[in-house]
Amino acid sequence: MDQLTYDEVRAAGRRIAGRVRPVAVAPGDAAGRVWLALEYLQHTGSFKARGAQNFLLAHAEAGGLPTAGVTIASGGNAGLACAWAAAELGVRATVFVPETAPAVKVDRLRSYGAEVRLVGREYAEALAACEEFAASAGALAAHAYDHPLIAAGAGTVLDEIRAQLPSLETVVVSVGGGGLFAGVAAAAREHGVRVVAVEPEHSRALNAALAAGAPVDVPVASVAADALGARRATALAVDAARHHGVRSVLVPDEAIVRARQALWDGHRIAVEHAAATAHAALDLLDEADGGRIAVLLCGANTDPSDLVAGP
Repeated sequence: MDQLTYDEVRAAGRRIAGRVRPVAVAPGDAAGRVWLALEYLQHTGSFKARGAQNFLLAHAEAGGLPTAGVTIASGGNAGLACAWAAAELGVRATVFVPETAPAVKVDRLRSYGAEVRLVGREYAEALAACEEFAASAGALAAHAYDHPLIAAGAGTVLDEIRAQLPSLETVVVSVGGGGLFAGVAAAAREHGVRVVAVEPEHSRALNAALAAGAPVDVPVASVAADALGARRATALAVDAARHHGVRSVLVPDEAIVRARQALWDGHRIAVEHAAATAHAALDLLDEADGGRIAVLLCGANTDPSDLVAGP
């Protein structure tokens, strides 16, 4: 069975130390029960920078970085993180994105020195082209979430949160394909911290996998689908979710939109709908979820123009 270990997370922490921004935490309520982990302040605007660094550094240590560099299919946070990490290490990056990708993201990818190839109208077409390129050119193929090095890198954020909140009892995490969740859950399990895995009601790859007993394909239709739109959860995430102390919950899009607005109104924090998905689950928590809770705000690559003026 696929399982991520805490030793892998610790190794990732040592590997990426000094290369990523340590997460900051801030009070999320007046009572001091809820805390916000501000990972959206990370390089490239999301937690993905951690996994990208760990992935490339581990391959560099093993002498496995080809002259053709690294390639990935993603017009979103994973692509940005991969391009940034490659630039930091002086490695070529070729990023495949659909022709429909927003120009602002394409421009940002190029600002990191990546070669951007626009292919097809959908992610699947860009992915197929990426895989063909990796095979023909000999480039190292990275993945947005389905790799133990990616997940382990993401999981390093949990130890950083605990260093600042040693009495932490519960961490709340948004779930797409499950790379972040799998890494965080591996570290949380080591320290006896509960994990609440949150997904949109209509983008529920992990929740559906748990119900089916194995990863399954699901339809995707959510306001947070740009980042939480995986059709199938990684096996690492499904295994992590079966452990004691993990709870899978679903939230409607309306709650996600309200949570995103509330973060702006109450804290002047502008995050993606994907990050707000975790915050939207706070109303579903009870005493069984523990006294001190950290909500992981995982990304800020969003257009804030739809956030209306608040108090």
